Amino acid sequence: MTTLSFDDDGVDVVYQGTEFRLSKDLVEEATQKSYFDVTDHEVLQMVEEEPNLGGEPRRIGDIVR
Repeated sequence: MTTLSFDDDGVDVVYQGTEFRLSKDLVEEATQKSYFDVTDHEVLQMVEEEPNLGGEPRRIGDIVR
């Protein structure tokens, strides 16, 4: 299971027991979108090859505010 924790500056990720951080700039560069317009599903797709995308996608801007 992958855990994503969002804040204004990036995302803390725990993937298969490994913890790392995706910076805001990296997420924006990878998606070609403003960080706060990227969804949690898009970030999950950056981390996992075949993620289980259950539920509705949520914008990072809605999560951190």
